[in-house]
Amino acid sequence: MSITPIIGQDTLQKFIFDNASVRGEFIDISATWREVLSRHAYPAPVKKLLGEMVAAAALLSANLKFNGTIIMQIHGDGPVNLLVVECDAELHLRATAKLASDAVIADDATLPSLLNASGKGRFVITLDPADKMPGQQPYQGIVPLDGDDVSTVIENYMLRSEQLDTKLWLAADDNVSRGLLLQKLPYHGGTTAVETAPLTEDEALETWNRAVILGSTLKQEEILSTTIEVLMERLFWEETIRVFEPLHPSFHCTCTREKVGNMLKMLGRPEVNSVLEELGQVGVNCDFCGQHYDYDKVDCAQLFATDAPVEALIPAGEVKH
Repeated sequence: MSITPIIGQDTLQKFIFDNASVRGEFIDISATWREVLSRHAYPAPVKKLLGEMVAAAALLSANLKFNGTIIMQIHGDGPVNLLVVECDAELHLRATAKLASDAVIADDATLPSLLNASGKGRFVITLDPADKMPGQQPYQGIVPLDGDDVSTVIENYMLRSEQLDTKLWLAADDNVSRGLLLQKLPYHGGTTAVETAPLTEDEALETWNRAVILGSTLKQEEILSTTIEVLMERLFWEETIRVFEPLHPSFHCTCTREKVGNMLKMLGRPEVNSVLEELGQVGVNCDFCGQHYDYDKVDCAQLFATDAPVEALIPAGEVKH
């Protein structure tokens, strides 16, 4: 069992317990996380939650045999209105948060107080295929915001919506975002979901429980201060682990002038015209990367002169009035 890190690159390391029905992933996505933070100034508790979601989105995406984008959202009913992370099949990520205009956030604010103050918060995962058929809609799962931290919210979602035992350990601060995911693979009468020696169901369950106990020894401070190669060695040195070729997530924003134009078309001609009358042009900033787009009267007229379809899951940016 060995991991060879590449200096300067984020790393997602898949592994599997030999002769067992447990798979796992370690991730260090700190460089991508710092790219996100270089474009935004969030209060510390929001940074923590969004940074943990960035790590979780990459961990879940890497387990999907899916050519498309996973969009993870928490819709809040407190000082934070929305947390969003997008991750595509190439592990390109972008993320943003939207705070209420009157948000006052204490340094010790928790997920429930920030996003579920009245019990109306929602956790949403959307799978948007890259090669949708005409009329095909993205798959979307929506559940109540059940949990006091990001890890628990996602674990509850996976068990409720996907019937898949999943455990997550996540940590993020101003500089680091790391995490560990463990999943119990389906048991099929003496064999696991991978080609290994036959196991009894009790043996498979025992291995899963042991893996979870080992993972549960991790503390957030340890995750933040320790590289994933050291964490793997520290946790699983007594286990027979098979590791796979590491993957390398990175920051990438998918905003384009065409997509922003589609967003303006969704707003409708009257809304766009009102901004034009007031300011003479429409300015849009991408919520994810901060890229600015300007549209004058001629640009807007061309937008509404075409019958091209409008497709957008979440707005690419904010219109500046």
